[in-house]
Amino acid sequence: MQTVLISGGTGLVGKQLTKHLLKLGHQVIILTRKIPNSKLTHPNISYALWNIADQTIDINAIQKATCIIHLAGAGVVDKKWTAAYKDEIVSSRTQSSLLILKALSNPTHSIKTVISASAIGWYGEDASPNAKGFVETDPAATGFLGETCKKWEESIAPVEQLGIRLVKFRIGIVLSNDGGALAEFKKPLQLGVAGILGAGNQMVSWIHIDDLCRLFIEGIENQQLAGTYNAVAPQPVSNKELTIELAHQIKGKFYIPLHVPKFILKIMMGERSIEVLKSTTVDCEKIKKTGFTFLYPSIEAALHQLAKLKPEYN
Repeated sequence: MQTVLISGGTGLVGKQLTKHLLKLGHQVIILTRKIPNSKLTHPNISYALWNIADQTIDINAIQKATCIIHLAGAGVVDKKWTAAYKDEIVSSRTQSSLLILKALSNPTHSIKTVISASAIGWYGEDASPNAKGFVETDPAATGFLGETCKKWEESIAPVEQLGIRLVKFRIGIVLSNDGGALAEFKKPLQLGVAGILGAGNQMVSWIHIDDLCRLFIEGIENQQLAGTYNAVAPQPVSNKELTIELAHQIKGKFYIPLHVPKFILKIMMGERSIEVLKSTTVDCEKIKKTGFTFLYPSIEAALHQLAKLKPEYN
């Protein structure tokens, strides 16, 4: 069993990943800026302080851990993309990596593996309809997210020079009942409306949250994994297909498809609308060739499973 140190452990992915790790008997240490007061915690969970702005971290936590999973970073679509928030999106990722690297420069630790999140924002827009999926060797896009992901991955890359195995997962749109993109897709359905974004033809490369957690665990357990892998399901779908399937799972036949015009999205979201209207088809053959299998390879299977469950977090 391993002792896994998680940055970003209180976020959407971090919470679910912690549950998976505990079920397998691993110890989990969550890096946080404030130790929670609640006593309702699992005996195999502990907390350690860090402060990215001050570049301080609990060295004892580093010395206890055998693996680091680095998820920390400000939410990309949580706020309007002002210049200040763009800086926060980048710095929260690069500066947290720098803090981890500083801690690992002390050779007294036992860290054998670092697994870092990245995102399919690395890639640009599909060159044409039915375009071949982006693969891990494709260059970073020149837009804001492409440049952010490039800086993000470069910021954690030096751990390899310390003799530590590094795995980077470029994560697609995560489907979960507990927040994230799916919560936004569900909002219009409360009024019986299936809100298709723009024309709805843009391809969405997605992944069920449990498959994503399983990928992180595969990164821990499979010592052959190293380098960059796309963390997306094998069957990307259009925004329209995703929206209609979600409506079908939740409302049956009782919904009305409605296209949200591009100009409305631009007014509501500003520059962020580029991302929800962008078509990005991402290939996952590299991780599949390692022997990893997806529990939810199709959008139908993923949404059917999620529709059966009640959200755990509000």
